[in-house]
Amino acid sequence: MPKVSSLSVFFPCYNEEANVENMVRKAQQILPEIAEKWEIIPVNDGSKDKTGEIIDRLAKEDPNVHPVHHIKNQGYGGAVISGYNAAKYDLVFFTDGDLQFDLREITLLIEKLDEGDLILGFRKNRRDPLQRKLNAYLWGSLVKTLFNFKVKDVDCAFKLIKRRVIDKVQLSAGGAMVSTELLARANRAGFRFVEVGVTHYPRVAGTQTGANFKVILKAFRELFKLYGKIKNQPK
Repeated sequence: MPKVSSLSVFFPCYNEEANVENMVRKAQQILPEIAEKWEIIPVNDGSKDKTGEIIDRLAKEDPNVHPVHHIKNQGYGGAVISGYNAAKYDLVFFTDGDLQFDLREITLLIEKLDEGDLILGFRKNRRDPLQRKLNAYLWGSLVKTLFNFKVKDVDCAFKLIKRRVIDKVQLSAGGAMVSTELLARANRAGFRFVEVGVTHYPRVAGTQTGANFKVILKAFRELFKLYGKIKNQPK
């Protein structure tokens, strides 16, 4: 497979001291094989552990590592938006910093670049607790109905986005519904989606926050605000 010209990879990290160095090291191995120019953007979302120290050390070792730090925790959406806005290259990819995906499978998305503007991973066999999977199913069914788009896995954190989407689609959701906002606004603007099945692994270190009741409540508040905005967004 020929290399892409340039690629930004970012991943949100909150208290991921057990995972973040492995995540960066994997990216350092893979990206030179698939991109002429590349950057790694770990977004430290106000971590209380050593996540920030680790990524600063890695940045001193490698000029392609460009950390973003939040002094206070801004939530998953805030971390995604910071990485999204910091990315400077033609293609922008994001995943989570918890090692639940195989970064090498980014090549599966790159192979589909001619077919769409956003290449979206979907988890072929989601390795999360049952309650989390049920919440995701109900949420996905609701947002796909509200915003009239069809994808298998709205919140899968394995997405490859072309620069023209980044330049046009601005994000504001600070909570868990940032992926919903991305897809809803991109769909409204007429961008094409392509889906690719990817492998999902159980989390082996760190703590999930997505099923937290406060996180879910905030997502619903943001959802109905977004619905009103999208209805008035020009195509």
